[in-house]
Amino acid sequence: MSSEMDKQTLTNVQEKEIRPLSGVMMLVVVIAGFLVSVAGVAFGVYLAEEKDMTAAGVVLMVSGVILFVVCCILCGGFHVVNPNEALVMTCFGQYYGTIKKEGFYFTNPFAAAFNPAASAGSISLDGKNSVKRNMKVSTKVMTLNNDKQKVNDVLGNPVVIGAVVIWRVQDPTKAVFNVENYKTYLSIQCDTIIRNTARMYPYDNMEENSDSDEMTLRGSSQAIADNMKVELQKRVESAGLEIREVRITHLAYSDEIAAAMLQRQQAVAIIAARQKIVEGAVSMVKMAIDQLGEEEVVVLDEERKAAMVSNLLVVLCGNKDAQPIVNSGSIY
Repeated sequence: MSSEMDKQTLTNVQEKEIRPLSGVMMLVVVIAGFLVSVAGVAFGVYLAEEKDMTAAGVVLMVSGVILFVVCCILCGGFHVVNPNEALVMTCFGQYYGTIKKEGFYFTNPFAAAFNPAASAGSISLDGKNSVKRNMKVSTKVMTLNNDKQKVNDVLGNPVVIGAVVIWRVQDPTKAVFNVENYKTYLSIQCDTIIRNTARMYPYDNMEENSDSDEMTLRGSSQAIADNMKVELQKRVESAGLEIREVRITHLAYSDEIAAAMLQRQQAVAIIAARQKIVEGAVSMVKMAIDQLGEEEVVVLDEERKAAMVSNLLVVLCGNKDAQPIVNSGSIY
């Protein structure tokens, strides 16, 4: 029951777009505050030392220090949002709001940007790894180039397949609150979809049947990629991601069976070619016998027709050119 309640609370996070104050206006106010605080402290020191007005000087100095501290705190409220970026903010553990429009803004200085996936490693000059964090969520269209992976098709043949996914963050709030790292989440879901989809179809239709409507990985790659897109979109809907397109970029038999499958394809092609040759040869033999009988060029009995058919089929279906033999005697 508690897990269901936690899940319900997680999925009920609704995006709230906030309209913060202009950063330029508040920047002027903060700079003026710094100047006033410095002037107050200086004037308080002047009153305390030169005019013997110690109480008034102390009040001005304390006020100046307090104003300076307040201005320092207010500096934490400035944020710059670039085009095609969003800033998801929390305040004391509660969802504060999302800034989706580009510009220079001032928000609650105690509200902090929240993005668990915003980390990118970089190498400093001393060779040590340093972490540079960009807390903004990019809403640009991005590409996920899925690594090639070996799977078994529906016939059990090992196949190497790879795909590329065109995607973007549609709901930044869901992307940072519903999953820990939406990029890793998308990559894992993409691997799962590719494996599950490849197991449902054969690599190719081994039976040469032109009337077959069976979908194959090689012959129906676009339709299968569209099915991948639909399934992947369902998986990442809760993470606020939008799948624009899925394409199969690599498809081949695995190395251990590639040679055997090539021989099988060659055998299928040879059989199909032989079938066409035999069909044509039979048609030509039938046409020759019919014309000889109709024009009464020569009258053949059944035994001689069988011999003629045998000789013509050998000549027409053979792999090599036939060597002619001239018969100077009677065929009887």
